[in-house]
Amino acid sequence: MLKVARAYVRVVDSFNRRLGKVVMWGLFVMAGILLWSSVSKTFFSPSLWTLEVAQFAMVAYYVLGGPYSIQLGSNVRMDLFYADWSLKKKAWFDAFTVLLLLFYLGVLLYGALNSFAYSLGHFTQEPFSFYRDLVVAFVTGGPDAANEVMGFVERSPTAWRPYVWPVKLIMIIGFFLMLLQVFAEFLKDIARIKGETI
Repeated sequence: MLKVARAYVRVVDSFNRRLGKVVMWGLFVMAGILLWSSVSKTFFSPSLWTLEVAQFAMVAYYVLGGPYSIQLGSNVRMDLFYADWSLKKKAWFDAFTVLLLLFYLGVLLYGALNSFAYSLGHFTQEPFSFYRDLVVAFVTGGPDAANEVMGFVERSPTAWRPYVWPVKLIMIIGFFLMLLQVFAEFLKDIARIKGETI
C-alpha cells in the first residue's frame, strides 16, 4: 500500500506544482486586463469585456492555484498552539482536520457540478443524470443530439453577455484537484504519524 500511496502523492504533487507555477502568471494577466480597462476608459471608449474577464481570470487564479497553495502549506492556519507542537502531533491534528476539509471540498465540488449543469440548461437538482444523458446523446448522435439535451445555455446578465459555463468548468477542475491534493496531504500525515515520509 505504501508504494501506491507514494506513487499517488508523487503524481498529484507533480501535476499540481506544475499547474500552480503556470497559474501564478495569472496575476500578470489580471493586471494587464485591468490596465487595459483603465487605459480604454481614459483614452478610448470603455471596453465592455474587461471587468468580467478580470473576474473570470481571478476565479481561475484562485481556484486552480489552490491545490499548489495547499501543497506548500501556505493556506491560512491558526498557529497559536500549532507552531509549538512536534511534527507527529501536527500530523495527528492535520489528519483529523483534513477529513473535514475533504467533506467541505466534496460539497463544493457537488455544488460546482450542479451549477455547471444549470449553466448548460439543466434546471433540476440532479446533475449526474443530466451528464449521463448528455454523454449518451453525444456518443450516439453527435454534437447535434447533445445540443438537444442541453437547454438554454446561461449567459451573464451584463452588456457583454459572455457564456458562464467556462468559469464553472474551471471551478469543477479546481475543486477536483484540491480534493486530490488534500487526500495526498492526508497520506503524508498518516506516513508522518507512522514515522515515515512520503
